[in-house]
Amino acid sequence: MLMGINFSPELTGIGKYSGEMIDWLSKNNYDCTVVSSFPYYPNWEVQKPHKARFYKKEIANDGHLTLYRCPLYVPKKPTGAKRILHDASFFITAFFMVFCLLFKKGNDYIFCIAPPFHLGFLGVFYKFFKGGKLVCHIQDLQIEAARDLQIIKSNTAFKVLFGLESFILKRADYISSISSGMIEKIARKVNTEVIYFPNWVDTESFFPISKTAELKKRWGFKSSDKIVLYSGSIGEKQGLETLIPIAKDLGQQESIKLVICGDGPYKQDLIRLSDQEGLTNMLFLPLQPMQDFNAFLNITDIHLVLQKKSACDLVMPSKLTTIWSAGGLALITAERNSSLRNLVLEHDMAVVIDCEDQEALKSAILSCCQDNNKAKRINARHYAKSFLSKDSILQKMVATLERTAFPLENVPTAVPRSSIDRQAVAATG
Repeated sequence: MLMGINFSPELTGIGKYSGEMIDWLSKNNYDCTVVSSFPYYPNWEVQKPHKARFYKKEIANDGHLTLYRCPLYVPKKPTGAKRILHDASFFITAFFMVFCLLFKKGNDYIFCIAPPFHLGFLGVFYKFFKGGKLVCHIQDLQIEAARDLQIIKSNTAFKVLFGLESFILKRADYISSISSGMIEKIARKVNTEVIYFPNWVDTESFFPISKTAELKKRWGFKSSDKIVLYSGSIGEKQGLETLIPIAKDLGQQESIKLVICGDGPYKQDLIRLSDQEGLTNMLFLPLQPMQDFNAFLNITDIHLVLQKKSACDLVMPSKLTTIWSAGGLALITAERNSSLRNLVLEHDMAVVIDCEDQEALKSAILSCCQDNNKAKRINARHYAKSFLSKDSILQKMVATLERTAFPLENVPTAVPRSSIDRQAVAATG
């Protein structure tokens, strides 16, 4: 069983990976039950033809997948208070569905996907009555992010939230997360081993294309244009407002096009700021269809992966797996000594600069447009094939849950081995 607020057919973020994992398991003859919501991310609006007015049951993959969708409140503008209501509404409706499932056949494993972290209570509840192994998989450190981004400002509230999280984690049979930095933070909270279970990519579907000059014309660009792309959720933690003055400063560089592709609660704010500055070199596109996405990634000269200082090592940008698989050049903002920065530098597979340094970002964009960076692109593709293959990661995850040993030396991370041993972190990929 998987419990998570995000699921297929969402194309980005946590829902993409939860959906792909369950699809892989069910197609490999595992019987899977999913309790999730209706698709709404990243545009924070329930996707058509769904209406999210009541519960819905879906059957797929020759009956190996049973999906229960639960209604929830989806705010147009997800402020701190509205996010709390959003998460709470799903928790309540999902509770009634989980209660109903107590009268059906049990599950060997119960995956609770965080955020929201408090779904773990539903996993604890279900396990108490039906048994099974509880797996808490942490995609984002939600409480720390709310604190560091000042979405919530009450110290008393954080004390309560961390206490609730501790209650869940102490009752989990397995705890997993997607990066060494996040694992180290989680390992300080619990005595349970923390499994390395990274996000993955289909390296057969996303691959380098050698000739892209003519392909650019398909999206209305000149073959000589340098495309600087941000693709994904347009939210607060990305800090995309810094691109407005940069685009203004680069206005004389006619070949450089800054492209924002995706959706999210701050997209209209960015469009308004761009219009106010009269920017002609900043373009906004919707999320691209999956069948076109590899070609779209390949016409991109620079992939922006932007983070705020306060969000570093609280999340691992999921878009990187696809960028690296396509052999793209990522320009990443990451704090010094963060796990992401250490990983990139160790494998020399991207350009990395400090977070929230506008001048450094502008200079890096110019440099990347002028330099070849072929070696970094090759290294990125090699890393994706070696460490991020979907089949490999999911096979190792299943083996780990079935108590099959997996050697520690295969952890693709820049964290020293002694640091991992000291905090009792085990690896699955």
